[in-house]
Amino acid sequence: MLESPHRHPARFITFEGGEGVGKSTQVRRLLVNLDRHSISAVRTREPGGTPKAEAIRSFILQGRSEAWGAGAEAVLFAAARLDHVNQLIAPNLAKGTWVISDRFCDSTRAYQGLTGGVDDTLIDALEVLALDGHTPDLTIVLDMDPEIAFQRVAQRAVEDGLALTGDRFEKEELDWHKRLRQNFIDIARNNRDRCYVISANQSEDAIEQAIWELVTDRFPELSDGPAA
Repeated sequence: MLESPHRHPARFITFEGGEGVGKSTQVRRLLVNLDRHSISAVRTREPGGTPKAEAIRSFILQGRSEAWGAGAEAVLFAAARLDHVNQLIAPNLAKGTWVISDRFCDSTRAYQGLTGGVDDTLIDALEVLALDGHTPDLTIVLDMDPEIAFQRVAQRAVEDGLALTGDRFEKEELDWHKRLRQNFIDIARNNRDRCYVISANQSEDAIEQAIWELVTDRFPELSDGPAA
């Protein structure tokens, strides 16, 4: 059966950025906007997205891999990513469903590569293995001063009555997070065909609007018909 000439390919969009910049919120909002335009999409995250990858996520974020060093963590992330791509990302894209992921390969390059000091050769090799050609069509980097980001996280915790604990990476020093922020900006500058930086130092509604304008400009098929 021939594919309809009007059928557009499924898109793979990833969100990147430092801790506390609001990626999860904007992933949810983008899913709502896509649904309004009758676009079938799934939400996922890294590390995670599949049972095996979620087990690796728990191991890493609990700090159990920290003593092994950044190189070992990069390998663990790649193992989780390989399963994620094979079991969730690739099958959904193949059947025409968009995939929206909270973090992907750029996080490994920013955290373990540029900040952790893992050699580019290893990062590149792990990327080739895990991605198997599934490079994101668009990567949105949400950018915010980490000091402001953590103030917002602390304020939300107080408002929600939650204890402010922090995972393996959230507990790093502020200078570490400042380097991480710069790493994401550098990655975006070196991948201008795919990555776009959006300031997260504005209201959630304003960020959502900026993201939607970017997505519709990048993928004109979204304007083919009226929103549902």
